[in-house]
Amino acid sequence: MSSTKSNTNTDTYVDNSIDNNSDTPEASLPSGQHRLGDPVVLTLSIGFIVLFVGLSLYDINGVADAIGAGFAWTAKVLGAYFQLLLLLTFLVAIGLTCTPMASARIGNTFTPELSTFKWVSIIMCTLLAGGGVFFAAGEPIYHFVTTPPSFDTEAGTVDAIAPALAQSFMHWGFLAWAVLGSLTSIVLAHAHYDKGQPLQPRNLLYPLFGERIMSGMFGGVVDALCVIAVVAGTVGPIGFLATQVSFGLHELLGVVNNYTTQLIILICLGAIYVTSAVTGIDKGIQLLSRLNVFLALGIAAVIFLFGPTLFLVNAFTQGFGEYLTNFFTMSTMTAQSAPDWWMQWWTVFFFAWFIGYGPLMAIFVARISRGRTIRQMILTVAVLAPIATTIWFTLLGGSGIFYQFTGVIDLSEALSNFQFDVATLTVAQALPGGTFMALAILVLTTIFVATTGDSMSYAIAVVGAGHDRPSSLIRAFWGITMSLMAAILLYMGAGQISALQQFIVLTAIPVSLVLLPSLWTGPQAAIAMARNQGLVSRDLRPIAVPPTSSTPPAQTGSTPSQEQ
Repeated sequence: MSSTKSNTNTDTYVDNSIDNNSDTPEASLPSGQHRLGDPVVLTLSIGFIVLFVGLSLYDINGVADAIGAGFAWTAKVLGAYFQLLLLLTFLVAIGLTCTPMASARIGNTFTPELSTFKWVSIIMCTLLAGGGVFFAAGEPIYHFVTTPPSFDTEAGTVDAIAPALAQSFMHWGFLAWAVLGSLTSIVLAHAHYDKGQPLQPRNLLYPLFGERIMSGMFGGVVDALCVIAVVAGTVGPIGFLATQVSFGLHELLGVVNNYTTQLIILICLGAIYVTSAVTGIDKGIQLLSRLNVFLALGIAAVIFLFGPTLFLVNAFTQGFGEYLTNFFTMSTMTAQSAPDWWMQWWTVFFFAWFIGYGPLMAIFVARISRGRTIRQMILTVAVLAPIATTIWFTLLGGSGIFYQFTGVIDLSEALSNFQFDVATLTVAQALPGGTFMALAILVLTTIFVATTGDSMSYAIAVVGAGHDRPSSLIRAFWGITMSLMAAILLYMGAGQISALQQFIVLTAIPVSLVLLPSLWTGPQAAIAMARNQGLVSRDLRPIAVPPTSSTPPAQTGSTPSQEQ
């Protein structure tokens, strides 16, 4: 990526990245950039890790109880706010795609840095992550045997099939994906590629606070809160994967299911995603994502061709129709009409989890989407990827419903105790291929979690460094730190992993305030990009002949302050 500067007063991409191998002293780096990371971000985020682990060692039950109480309060009091934030983000983003501004290209170039397949693969694997595999089999079956509050069908009957899938689609569909990389990615892309500002969550608040947010303690605290949310949300899946794979290897191959096995799994997983993160987006992250997609497509093909094909086709058709028909009913269901525990452990938990990931996922999406139009990015992230997710949930979860309905398996008791690792393995063994398919799904889950680990290690390093080519040492540090934290918490018991995962719901409170301004600053950034690229006039009328050169020309006579 070449470094360019314009002699005009227009917005152009200024690449202030530095060579990872250079010996440039910290003092000589551009403003907002750090070789080893922002001191405030490092101090607060590492301090959180040390404090959480230390308090857990001192009073494990006290920590779990305190987080549980905060989790319950947040879900009950702020659940509706989280739901509305996701719903409005999706609606505003989709509305933006219908305007001429959506034709603006990210990074002021017509040439995408990644091929479409590589780009979509990275998006799918990073944003869907291990949770999409961990819950894909069990959640639809749970809603089949326990009717969701939005519906009144009899549990376990044929009428309960479509609502069960529809409820799962709601949790992992359009709203979840939109908050991970649509409006926020536009704001960050405009700030970074057009104004030369660092890729940091604090940029989402720049339109409100101006330069005050870009330096000093306030901006560092904002970035640190977003990093802490991602650490809490990523260490959980890493720890749960170790327990799931250990359990699976015990059931399938007779391997001893104990902490030593889980530790070995963590070491192997950490080695995979740390290596991937260190080699960067162009190598490790891209390669791991492509491998993941090919394996997922292979598993999907086997299930579709040799599984209950007609049942799956009918279930998806009716389930997706139910999802669209009851979209607003499900997305606005609150604790006033649904049980508190149900909202807390399902809709609010998932939505808060996605909010916690929002800023750093947006950074990642903005980083890999250079050369794509705003419309392409939004439709891929907020529409195409969710539809692919619903198909995946139908193949795994729909097959599980079929086997549960026909009496091949019975997961009622396991799912009532939220034993999703048992559900995934049981469904996998019932699929065509039996043990082979179960092992393949365990490998797939491992790679999914690894893609989350490597991309989040990279994104955290970007936030601390202030540029999109952070030191490989910092990427490795964060990858190793998250694995080490998972190992310590697993040693204390799986309950502490669960407590940490619940903590992301608490971090969603401040993080949601970071995301909230994007509801209006996202369209503003799109307008500024479209004007600078000569796509619309100052009164937002489309310009008849769009630019066709390899680099969209900026429209003269405008400044960043005027555009936003």
